[in-house]
Amino acid sequence: MLNKTDKGRAELVPGQRQLAQRERAVLLMADGRKADDELFALFEGQGRALVAGLLARGYLVNESAAAASPAPRAVPAVSADAFSGPRSLASARMFLFDLSERMFAPRDKSLAQRYRDALREARDLPAMMAVSRDMISDVERLAGSERADGISERLARLLPESALETP
Repeated sequence: MLNKTDKGRAELVPGQRQLAQRERAVLLMADGRKADDELFALFEGQGRALVAGLLARGYLVNESAAAASPAPRAVPAVSADAFSGPRSLASARMFLFDLSERMFAPRDKSLAQRYRDALREARDLPAMMAVSRDMISDVERLAGSERADGISERLARLLPESALETP
C-alpha cells in the first residue's frame, strides 16, 4: 500500500506546488488503503510511471515494503458526508456546495455565503478550481491540515480525470 511521506503531505499544503497536476492527483489518492493497482490504472495506465517517480523522489512510500507489520493508523476525520456522485464537474461542484453549508455556515455565515456566490459564478473548470483552492485553504485554517487533506482527496476522486490533467 502506498502512502504519502512528510514531503508528500507538505506538497499538498496550499502554495507548495512543486509537482505537476497529475502527480498531485496521484499523491492525493495515495492514502495507505487503496490497492496499488488502483493508482497504477489512473490516467489510462500512466499512473504506474507517476507512482514510480513519486516513490523515487520521496513523496510516496510503499508501506508494505517498508515494514513487515505496519503500525495501526488513525483514520482522518472528514468534514462532510461521503458523496457518492459520478466523476464529473457537477458532482465536484455539489460536493463544494455541501462543504460550504456544513463547514462554513455554522461558523461564519458571511464566508459560507461568499463561497456559495463564488461557486454559482464559477462557470468553467479554472474558476471552480480557484474557488475550491480557497475553500480548502480556509478549511485548513479552521480545522487543520488533516481535514483539508481529506477534503482534497475526496474532491480529486469526484473531478473528472480530464480536470486533473496538466494542460
